[in-house]
Amino acid sequence: MEKIRIGIVGYGNIGRGVEQAAARNEDMELRAVFTRRAPETVAIKTDGAVVKHFDDMASMKDEIDVMVLCGGSATDLPVIGLKVAADFNTIDSFDTHAKIPEYFANVDKAAKSGGHVSIISVGWDPGMFSLNRLYAESILVQGSTYTFWGKGVSQGHSDAIRRIDGVKNAIQYTVPVEEAVSRVRSGSGPELTTRDKHLRECYVVAKEGADRAAIERAIKTMPNYFDEYNTTVTFVTEEELKENHSKMPHGGFVIRSGETGCEGNKHVIEYSLKLDSNPEFTASVLICYARAAYRLSKAGDCGAKSVFDIAPGLLSQKTAGELRSQLL
Repeated sequence: MEKIRIGIVGYGNIGRGVEQAAARNEDMELRAVFTRRAPETVAIKTDGAVVKHFDDMASMKDEIDVMVLCGGSATDLPVIGLKVAADFNTIDSFDTHAKIPEYFANVDKAAKSGGHVSIISVGWDPGMFSLNRLYAESILVQGSTYTFWGKGVSQGHSDAIRRIDGVKNAIQYTVPVEEAVSRVRSGSGPELTTRDKHLRECYVVAKEGADRAAIERAIKTMPNYFDEYNTTVTFVTEEELKENHSKMPHGGFVIRSGETGCEGNKHVIEYSLKLDSNPEFTASVLICYARAAYRLSKAGDCGAKSVFDIAPGLLSQKTAGELRSQLL
């Protein structure tokens, strides 16, 4: 079997998840992990793969088919995504929804300059939830779409808090408002604001001597992350964070309610996820889209793509004939 040679950029929670996901796919082979840390301090689990510094990436240009970018959306991917896309096929999980069009355009330019394929915003939201919103709205043309997340740890929001001056560590939970969920499932099509649908719970370890009031203010007013939500900030010790908030569950659901026909028959479409490990699930989505990027590149395609541009059959290890006979 031909192996797709995978590189990982960044070895945090998602990077470790990608390594494990690659090992579960027979047509994948992890070749290298790239890090800003001293390579000798990073221990990976894959025999035969190497750890190199981020600056040495170009040395393996001919040895890697797809780079999986595992940096944060706040500051890492807007820089790393463009740099790597010029030299490699890439997959990333950029998740700042409001900035996706701008990010897509920038990555598209970089990827086309090098003749590579870059699939952006891959994960479960954006990603799998995005697809289900598209399917549901295409089927129920008249109706309303609602997305609820949680309760669970948001990696992107947690990362954004950790970058605030004075913050040592932090975890953020997204929590659906139960009353809002019940109203949506009833099919009544309620009008809900962002604030109506979710709460955000933040648990923060402050550095010694840090201005906690300033940290709380910075969190609650952060554009695109917290400013439109009812947000609570609780300061805890490092020990409390480790003991009570070390796991990374998540999930959520996409609901579309609408009408069909002349009599206004009502329908509700719901897609849901319940995840023990947010980063491991996200990594599994990244890996199957890495397969699609590889296949598109081999076919001569280039430029940025989103999940909307990828045919489902490109994600599977199975052939088109096997998919028709086994899943259709």
